Amino acid sequence: MPITTHIADRIAEIVFDVPPVNAFDSATWNALPAIIAAAGRNPDVNVVLIRAAEDARGFCGGVDIKEMQAHPERITLLNRGNYQTFKAVRECEVPVVTAVHRFVIGGGIGICGASDTIIAADDAYFSLPEVDRGAMGGASHLSRMLPLHKVRAAFFTGGIIPVEDAFRLGAVEKLVPRARLLAEARAFCATISGKSRKALVIAKEALNGLEPRDVDRGYRWEQGFTLEMYMHADSQKARDAFVATGTAAAF
Repeated sequence: MPITTHIADRIAEIVFDVPPVNAFDSATWNALPAIIAAAGRNPDVNVVLIRAAEDARGFCGGVDIKEMQAHPERITLLNRGNYQTFKAVRECEVPVVTAVHRFVIGGGIGICGASDTIIAADDAYFSLPEVDRGAMGGASHLSRMLPLHKVRAAFFTGGIIPVEDAFRLGAVEKLVPRARLLAEARAFCATISGKSRKALVIAKEALNGLEPRDVDRGYRWEQGFTLEMYMHADSQKARDAFVATGTAAAF
């Protein structure tokens, strides 16, 4: 199975292994919420670690653009899966740690932005290329990680945010050598796993309630614009260009 869960020492590891780039289709996005919720509900789990397989090319390439180009009727199904996945991460009963390497793109931003802590390898970078893919979405969760103007600059350009910038701005808790990512992430999770599960569950609920804005509602707002953009001819042109050449279309 491309997404697996392993539980040991009160840590549930959810591992992504969907070649070639961990870009998930609508079925995978819709399967993820139940996997995340089940890990969080498990009484033997005090913390959830979400990561890519060690030999994966990157953490998450977002959505499968080729599926969307071939099946535009699935956009609402995809939107639902994205929304429910990010919501499941944020509402997971216990803390969620993401360990990322190489690319964190699109939906990968949603997972990280919805999580509680990010541990990143020194080769990681973050990107929301939605403007170049004929879509919208992701800024609600990136706004949990980075300041407003950094988010807007990244969104309007479709450019990348180097991990050093994310670390400097406080989005990343630990920046570690790529070879040490899994060990460092597990060590961080081990500190959390040694706490009272009851205390962690209460703390997670309290911290979510203290946030000044509703990230889930914000993402739903964004998704309305995603659908609007998706119905425009420029969106099809953008997807066609990406599937054919891997680059942004010229307008």
